Amino acid sequence: MYSILFVSSATHQSGHNSGVIHSGIYYTPGSLKAKLCVRGASLLYDYCDSKGIPYKKCGKLIVAVQHQEIPRLQALYERGLQNNVPGLQIINAKQIREKEPYCRGVMALDSPRTGIVDYKQVCQAYTDDFHDAGGSVLTSFEVSDIKMVPESPAGSEQGMEYPVMLRNTKGEEVYCKYVLTCGGLFSDRLSQISGCSPEPRIVPFRGDYLVLKPEKCYLVKGNIYPVPDPRFPFLGVHFTPRMDGNVWLGPNAVLAFKREGYKLCDFNARDFTEAVTYSGLLKLVLKNLAYGMGEMYRALFLSAQLKELQKFIPELSLSDIVRGPSGVRAQALDRDGNLVDDFVFDGGSGDIASRILHVRNAPSPAATSSLAIAEMITSEAEERFGL
Repeated sequence: MYSILFVSSATHQSGHNSGVIHSGIYYTPGSLKAKLCVRGASLLYDYCDSKGIPYKKCGKLIVAVQHQEIPRLQALYERGLQNNVPGLQIINAKQIREKEPYCRGVMALDSPRTGIVDYKQVCQAYTDDFHDAGGSVLTSFEVSDIKMVPESPAGSEQGMEYPVMLRNTKGEEVYCKYVLTCGGLFSDRLSQISGCSPEPRIVPFRGDYLVLKPEKCYLVKGNIYPVPDPRFPFLGVHFTPRMDGNVWLGPNAVLAFKREGYKLCDFNARDFTEAVTYSGLLKLVLKNLAYGMGEMYRALFLSAQLKELQKFIPELSLSDIVRGPSGVRAQALDRDGNLVDDFVFDGGSGDIASRILHVRNAPSPAATSSLAIAEMITSEAEERFGL
């Protein structure tokens, strides 16, 4: 089969994420996210072993720093058990210090199967596999039109066998038998090109990280996370060791003014206008106004982020941290301001619906779950396309 993949391998979301291999604790038992994360993590470790990609099972502590967080921590433990996350245990303050000598907390959930990896290496290995399977890889192919071709294009004998035409912004055309899109930050626009609903809408949120100075990296051994607060839409700041020896702190979550905007001053008029005029974003902001203002304040002032970090490692000082990289999350929102937290598939209507499958939302932890997600998408494509 002749295959074409349009990619920029790990240039955006996957190349700017925290690098964590998640274990599957947080997600609703029985949900796709829970099943795919647990299976995906296992598949990813095996894949890295087979490809010689280095990783570290450095573990993760979800730390309660206040006694009122303990019930939520215990509920999280029960959820992890229901999701069949291996090795989970509740540990006390003394055991926290044994694992993380500089971390302070009253109780923690220990997840030893959580790890870290360089997802750029993982994505490059996926690309190499695709090449080896006979696929062709094109980059910087910005699709502007997708449509069915009723008759063979002039001078081509492939039109009837490959009846779907993709045209890019340069006017170049490619003909396909079936089309599968996983567009990330542009998944909603790709879907609309082929006649799909404009919802759910992708709204970009930028996460800014801080970085520990090299001489202070001894303060953190593994991942240190807060107990999530269900009142707020995002997780909160955490400590993440990296494969290169650095330690990232954060991220925050603020509206990005450009879908691929990794700097505070990055701006795109279309991206900005579509986001701020969308009723779903306005409703999300109104429901979480105080939280959003706090995130914006912490994005501007390091001392504000430091206070959150010092709840876990009191020894941290302002001189120990510097501003680091940023990532942009493709957050799917519905018109009522709800975060779309599950997978969304679409194919539009008419004849093209039998030839195209859009993955409109592949929510975090999609990198961890990527191989399990691939299994699910393959099954969906086979059913939809009658393969």
